[in-house]
Amino acid sequence: MFAEQPGLDRSCVTEMKRKNKKQEREEEEEKKKKEKKEKEKEKEKEKEKKKKKKKKKKKKKKKKKKKKKG
Repeated sequence: MFAEQPGLDRSCVTEMKRKNKKQEREEEEEKKKKEKKEKEKEKEKEKEKKKKKKKKKKKKKKKKKKKKKG
């Protein structure tokens, strides 16, 4: 990509390549971080749903117990 440009020195080209590689790595790391955050959010939502379901079941059981006593 940079080698095609005739006005650039060899050292300049290698420097530009390094910068590009560094940018690519940083972008990949950011993507990975975003993916991790999204997965964590999904897990939290699933946990909340499970907790809500458990709470509902407990409430139903309590209601049944009250009916038996009465």
